Amino acid sequence: MKRVRKSIFILVVLMFVGFVILNVLAYNHAYAMTHFSPGGVRTGKPEQLSALSRLKVLLMGVNLPRPVTRRLPGELDPTCKELTIPGFHDIKLSAWYVSHGDKTPLVIFFHGYGAEKSSQIREAKVFLDMGLSVLLVDFRGCGGSSESYATIGVLEGEDVASVVRFVKGNMHHTSVILCGQSMGAVSILRAVHDYGVKPDGVILEAVFDTMLNTVRNRFHTMGVPSFPSAELLVFWGGWQWGFNGFSHNPVDYASSLTCPALFMHGADDPRAKLIEGERVFDAAAGPKEFIKFDHTGHESYLHTHPVEWRAAVQTFLKRIAKED
Repeated sequence: MKRVRKSIFILVVLMFVGFVILNVLAYNHAYAMTHFSPGGVRTGKPEQLSALSRLKVLLMGVNLPRPVTRRLPGELDPTCKELTIPGFHDIKLSAWYVSHGDKTPLVIFFHGYGAEKSSQIREAKVFLDMGLSVLLVDFRGCGGSSESYATIGVLEGEDVASVVRFVKGNMHHTSVILCGQSMGAVSILRAVHDYGVKPDGVILEAVFDTMLNTVRNRFHTMGVPSFPSAELLVFWGGWQWGFNGFSHNPVDYASSLTCPALFMHGADDPRAKLIEGERVFDAAAGPKEFIKFDHTGHESYLHTHPVEWRAAVQTFLKRIAKED
């Protein structure tokens, strides 16, 4: 009987120690994913890591240096202007602006997680070639903006709201279209839902449906079970920033989206699965269209499907112009 009690006691102790270790790892992972490091080599895409690299990431967490803009404004357009836009709580947002005149629509670009404004130069040039004006924005913590962190679209929703407020108060374009990739798309939806932002149209690429699902997907691409690690990571990430990570759900934000919307998604995206993008699309309240790109992951659709991407964007812009 004593041996049985001792065995049970040892088992309980081991389970408790294991649970504590798991929580410590989850806490550290959440911190590493939301705080940019001072330097070092950036951790590669989870689906492209070797088995040894995946084990290292699971034990040590990711290394994500602060995104730096290495390209020049002139690479977007010779007339490009550099702007500093005031954000919430004295945050400064860096942006590049190219205007083709007040009588043109303005397309505002919001980049993905771990990126910065110059990552969308290629897409912006397409709109410039169509005669539209563009504004490329660095989220807080990225490029030329202040701070050094990312919250996967939570606080970045404030940045979207700040930029739209600035544009409507200082510029006079015929319409405002918001274009976001991944975290950028999520931030747009949060801004619409929580801050009452009312664009004339949105183009959303590779949007995930819930914070929990996108974290689960990261574990799946690493080849390890997501439960309970994903739940713990979402919990601790929210705790560190003072919000409920389980309520950060673009599928819920989309119910407030009433303007025309173009959703685009890669059929083989391992980080924001196709079914997740479709759920967000189904929840959107306004006129909408969903474009699926076959054999495509979490990447630039303009790069992988240039003809189809351009055609979808042109059709969408014509639809907005008719409604205006």
